[in-house]
Amino acid sequence: MKHEREIIRDPAISQKVSERLSSLGVRAPCHVTVVSNNGNVTLAGTIQYEHQRHMTVRAIKGVAGVQRVVDQMQVIPCRQHGKINS
Repeated sequence: MKHEREIIRDPAISQKVSERLSSLGVRAPCHVTVVSNNGNVTLAGTIQYEHQRHMTVRAIKGVAGVQRVVDQMQVIPCRQHGKINS
């Protein structure tokens, strides 16, 4: 008997990815949008630190139904008192 892989639809993948982002602490002032198309997940928007990018992409690859992650995020440092930290 063949075991068929469960098909996870894109809205469910997007929801799971969004939940994973939140659990990783990727939230305001970060702004990341998630688009899933046939299991190909595109992450776009801004994050604060380069290490967040790597951690986020690695974690999203582990979400059920994700076939591929396209990283279009930009790193923009925190702002404090109207100035960008160096």
